[in-house]
Amino acid sequence: MGRYFGTDGFRGEAGEVLTADHAFAIGKFLGWYFGKLREREERDGAPRIVIGKDTRRSSYMFEYALVSGIVSSGADAYMMHVTTTPSVAYVSKVDDFDCGIMISASHNPYSDNGIKLINNRGEKMDETTISYIEDYLDGKLVLFGEEVKDLPFAVGEHIGCAVDYSAGRNRYIGYLISLGMYSFRGYKVALDCANGASWYIAKSVFEALGAKTYVINAEPNGFNINRDAGSTHIEGLARYVRENGMDVGFAFDGDADRCLCVDEKGQIVTGDGILYVYGKYLKKHEREMNDAVVTTVMSNFGLYRAFDSLGIPYAKTAVGDKYVYDYMSANGCRIGGEQSGHIIFSQYASTGDGILTSIKMMEVMIAEKSKLSELTKDFKIYPQVLVNVRVADKAAVRADETIAAEIEKITAELGANGRILLRESGTEPVIRVMAEAPEETLCREYVDRVVGLIRERGYEVGGKH
Repeated sequence: MGRYFGTDGFRGEAGEVLTADHAFAIGKFLGWYFGKLREREERDGAPRIVIGKDTRRSSYMFEYALVSGIVSSGADAYMMHVTTTPSVAYVSKVDDFDCGIMISASHNPYSDNGIKLINNRGEKMDETTISYIEDYLDGKLVLFGEEVKDLPFAVGEHIGCAVDYSAGRNRYIGYLISLGMYSFRGYKVALDCANGASWYIAKSVFEALGAKTYVINAEPNGFNINRDAGSTHIEGLARYVRENGMDVGFAFDGDADRCLCVDEKGQIVTGDGILYVYGKYLKKHEREMNDAVVTTVMSNFGLYRAFDSLGIPYAKTAVGDKYVYDYMSANGCRIGGEQSGHIIFSQYASTGDGILTSIKMMEVMIAEKSKLSELTKDFKIYPQVLVNVRVADKAAVRADETIAAEIEKITAELGANGRILLRESGTEPVIRVMAEAPEETLCREYVDRVVGLIRERGYEVGGKH
């Protein structure tokens, strides 16, 4: 994790951790940097950078600051306005942009915001470029053989322009509709848009595919994104599906790169359930499945038990859709994702895409002529307990031999019947302690042992050292 950018961009409280000055500087650097690359590669024309944003009030501030920085350095800024993260990734790739920027703090509250950078292949920006940006923000950048302090402003005909690019959003909507293999006619589908970036796009796609579409939490006002809504508060959608006789429900997060599902009974299907359903679907239609379903270490133990029983190969990565995608790219895997609902279908997208995930789940339901509850009935989730501990030094906790020895002891006690996991948060000063076992009381006992030891050894913020 970098000095400013974490596993999912530069994120923090808007105006405090992440400011308009940061956004201007990032925009100015990107415009200058990609202009330099074009010069070195002898490519004509100004750099082209596409920008999208979610519905937070502060997104407008960051959008205009980024655009100002970009055009002041001689690049052109293409504004998709309110749109989803996967739409920016898609357009960055297919419309030959130098890079893409998404302004969003994903599932965080409205008071936070973030800047996500996307390369010209629609993937998360490489760590080298991120490190250049961080060095520039810190005033210590050395690049192209020289020390870079104050970047020059473009003048005259070299000043960039800002372009309304809502057409890019429409292109993405058309692409999603083209991926619908079946008509959704006859299905009553509920969509929870989290008062976020999917508020218009998701409904347009499902109605075009023929579903009778019912949408909740699609009235963004700048302050209600993710508030008691979307994939992080899915209980509202579950209640709506039960009370209104829906066939299925899908909940997105603020920037719509996540999707969780609700079956017709109002039961929640997490990212692990989605991986199970689609992995089983692939296995059924192939004699032999040569590529693994890619998970993270936070996936439920029950998912691995289910895959073992079905003969479905799987792989585990560190937490973060970036790591899932990197593994998928290197090993030719078609599906992977996280328990939180970041699901990547690599044949169709280079990032997690909530609306695409909902389309693929509809595909399985229709192809198998089954309700979602029937598709998940044999998938047994192990009880899980997760506790977050705020600490001053995450690395010190990980390196503590006494804590490591306790983890090893618990692992031996669990054997093949569960697991204990300790990991650092990628975005907060937090250590996560998670246990899975056949009984929740066992999970709690094991987590309490590790958390108690962390506190006893003085790592918790505010605790005795």
